[in-house]
Amino acid sequence: MCGLAGILTQTSSSNCEDSLRKMGQSLVHRGPDDEGIWMDPTAGIGLAHQRLSVIDLSSEGRQPMLSASGRYVIAYNGEVYNFLELRKKLDHAGGSQWRGHSDTEVILAAIEKWGLPQALTEFVGMFAFALWDKEKRVLTLARDRIGIKPLYYGWMGNTFLFGSELKALKAHPEFEGRVDREALSLLMRFNYIPAPRSIYQNIFKLQPGTFLSVKDGKEESTCYWSFGEIAREGAWEGFEGTREEAVDQLDALLGSAVKLRMASDVPLGAFLSGGIDSSVIVALMQKQSQQAVKTFSIGFQEKNFDEAPYAQKVARHLGTDHTELYVSSQEALSIIPRLPNLYDEPFADSSQVPTFLLSQLTRKKVTVSLSGDGGDELFCGYDRYFSWKNFWRKFSWIPGPGRKLLAGLIKAIPGSALDAGGPALSRMFDRFGRIGTLSERFSRLGNALATGGPEGFYLQGISHWVGPGSLVLGTAEPDTALTRPSSWGDFSVPEMKMMLLDGTHYLPDDILTKVDRASMGVGLEARVPMLDHRVVEFSWKLPMAMKVHDGQSKWILRQVLNKYVPRELVERPKMGFGVPLDSWLRGPLKEWAGDLLNETTLRQDGFLDPVPVLRKWKEHSSGDYNWQYFIWNVLSFQSWLHNR
Repeated sequence: MCGLAGILTQTSSSNCEDSLRKMGQSLVHRGPDDEGIWMDPTAGIGLAHQRLSVIDLSSEGRQPMLSASGRYVIAYNGEVYNFLELRKKLDHAGGSQWRGHSDTEVILAAIEKWGLPQALTEFVGMFAFALWDKEKRVLTLARDRIGIKPLYYGWMGNTFLFGSELKALKAHPEFEGRVDREALSLLMRFNYIPAPRSIYQNIFKLQPGTFLSVKDGKEESTCYWSFGEIAREGAWEGFEGTREEAVDQLDALLGSAVKLRMASDVPLGAFLSGGIDSSVIVALMQKQSQQAVKTFSIGFQEKNFDEAPYAQKVARHLGTDHTELYVSSQEALSIIPRLPNLYDEPFADSSQVPTFLLSQLTRKKVTVSLSGDGGDELFCGYDRYFSWKNFWRKFSWIPGPGRKLLAGLIKAIPGSALDAGGPALSRMFDRFGRIGTLSERFSRLGNALATGGPEGFYLQGISHWVGPGSLVLGTAEPDTALTRPSSWGDFSVPEMKMMLLDGTHYLPDDILTKVDRASMGVGLEARVPMLDHRVVEFSWKLPMAMKVHDGQSKWILRQVLNKYVPRELVERPKMGFGVPLDSWLRGPLKEWAGDLLNETTLRQDGFLDPVPVLRKWKEHSSGDYNWQYFIWNVLSFQSWLHNR
């Protein structure tokens, strides 16, 4: 696990080496063990690398690394877990020359032997890399199938910049850093910025499962693995075995994925919340370990947010070497000023706070940690996959044209009239949702009916600020796959459309972004066995009846866990990994938030309309309504903006 950065320029620059070093050093938190740069001034190419040594700790694993023939140079972030298997395969093919035993060297050898497109299909792992072909003078950026590891890129004039994090690009003197207002509107709706956009104009995130080639100033993008295609093909192919056979196959697939990710030349452990996903991963780790696996969890004094007791019970049953830390509100709040630098662009998933605290605790004892992320998206675990049904039942009997007419009538009702009754009247209409004022609830209902079908209710459920184009000044919300239900696929089961959308957007752009920045912010490598692409492919072959059974979500994953952990230790309502943001914003964070939401400040910044922001802030502060997620989206941007 490391950080990479680089430059490809069509103009000569006397300070290119200095700029390259600064770009690399901005990522020292991702790779504190070693650093290196490689340049070819005649070609205008430079690569920088910061190394976190996990496999082959010797100097033979140093990057940027040249291939055996000298044709290719690579700067690489991640792990290819099946590198030993690939090394044997390359040995069998003949002609391999090995200097060390790193996976980086195997990646280069595979590319030389099979070519980049085929080599990518052979890799099992998480990765993002920059590859320079000295012979053809082509730069290629590549990202793993699911999007576990990040990679940003973009042109600044005649200079092409790229790096693991935005701070590396910002370190270059030609970086302009103009805020993309359309991206900001997406942040206000979804609490993250969906790929390929970033918060900056002309700077993009490389899409998962994609490689981008740059030659003579021209880009060519190629998708070598598509989550959407895998989902559609898997659903079409289906699974013909029995439930028992499906459980056994998933157990074996996950066991293999866990075993591959336990390979490490440095201390290794696991995050453990005591929930289904992390408990499955830890159980399979302990099954394959000769010693007690090191597990880690954090707890909060606020009982509604404290998962530590559940984690402790699972750890005790499995016999792990467990460490837990109870975090005070003040310790958690002390992280918030660090978030803008940690995430580089505004990011409003408040579980970023406990994720960083957990990573910080874990890094004190290990360098690598396995995580249970991915189970909800693959096995139908989120509440939002089911909550839409309660709304849809009330309106599904109305023909489509009638629902659109009703939507128009609802939208025509003046918001001031609806809100005249205040909070008490608003709470009488909980059947239309529990978000804020009555006008907000009816607005969401109207939007859902206008969109049509269950998709409309799902879209409203994943949206914070609805119609953020009117909140962000000087722009309109761009059309994306997230807001265009017609592009969600032709699955007959609505939940499958929702899981697909989460797998292609929410998972890489929110969940995996959160885990990567939080863990790498303290030099910890986080590995996610659930997102082994073979597990993903298998999950989409399973019928919904094996994911949801008798009203229970993640049924098949629970059956795997039941082999190792008694059901009563993990059967509990889903908690999520959150913080008491609602009360924090009315208490210890109120002064900080008030400064950032000052009307004069908002007007001077010129990005957000102060009127709706201040209205929601006043209503939240008074305790009349809970606008925590709306306010946190705005605060995440304002905090980032004032810390640039």
